[in-house]
Amino acid sequence: MSSIQQNSTNHDQADRVRRSTSQPVNQEIDRQTDENIRRFSGMGRSAILQRIDALDREWDVERVLEVNASSLALSGLLLGLTANRKWFLLPGVVLPFLLQHGLQGWCPPLAILRRLGIRTRGEIDQEKYALLSALEQAPLNTHHSPRPS
Repeated sequence: MSSIQQNSTNHDQADRVRRSTSQPVNQEIDRQTDENIRRFSGMGRSAILQRIDALDREWDVERVLEVNASSLALSGLLLGLTANRKWFLLPGVVLPFLLQHGLQGWCPPLAILRRLGIRTRGEIDQEKYALLSALEQAPLNTHHSPRPS
């Protein structure tokens, strides 16, 4: 059983997005995260630090949903004011999905985003903290210099 799967029971109870995502999708995200941990743990300090930096910048599913929903809603409002009043339907459809996600942890776009591999903050942090642990064990000198004779 993977390190992610071992923690997933407790993690799933606290994470509405994972509970709302199909088990095969969660397993694929966990598999990819485990693979990332194995791959980068075997690399030098520099590669691990670069990966941790990338993880700090990675957008989680909540952020992706919020930005996409607000962008669509704002676009619908602007187009409704400037082009055609029918565009006012767009925020009328998008905003209830955002509300539903806020209240229940699920909305229709969530399934698509999860299938695309968009992770929760907890899933991202799990990889980050595993790499931080590997970093503590990595040798300080990652450059290959010739040994003195």
